[in-house]
Amino acid sequence: MAGKRTFTMIKPDAVEAGNVGGILEQITASGFRIVALKMTQMTTADAEEFYAVHKERPFFGELVAFMTRGPIVSAVLEKDNAVDDFRALIGATNPADAAEGTIRKKYAKSVGENAVHGSDSDENAQIEAAFHFSGREMF
Repeated sequence: MAGKRTFTMIKPDAVEAGNVGGILEQITASGFRIVALKMTQMTTADAEEFYAVHKERPFFGELVAFMTRGPIVSAVLEKDNAVDDFRALIGATNPADAAEGTIRKKYAKSVGENAVHGSDSDENAQIEAAFHFSGREMF
């Protein structure tokens, strides 16, 4: 599984804007296979646990509030070199710095409302996927 799977969330801003279909289309058109997919809404406890690595950062409270304000779409994606290829597909965190054609260039509003999350390592992809999906939910 290492190297072949990554995790993503379509964040509340992109869900609210009706961009789920366009984002999923771009993901699959880029050669990723969706092995798990669901829409949920994170609780405050969920968001605090998922983003615990940022707990001491000044933006933590805003991040938790943002991620709990509406539904998210979580997905596990499969492709060779999944983490790196997906990070390239989503683009820079700041949409102003993102390359043309990337998901964030197309759909993000700002650094804070940047449309999608993508795992930054194979290890985190496994941890994040397991946070959102049981083993029987991934195919």
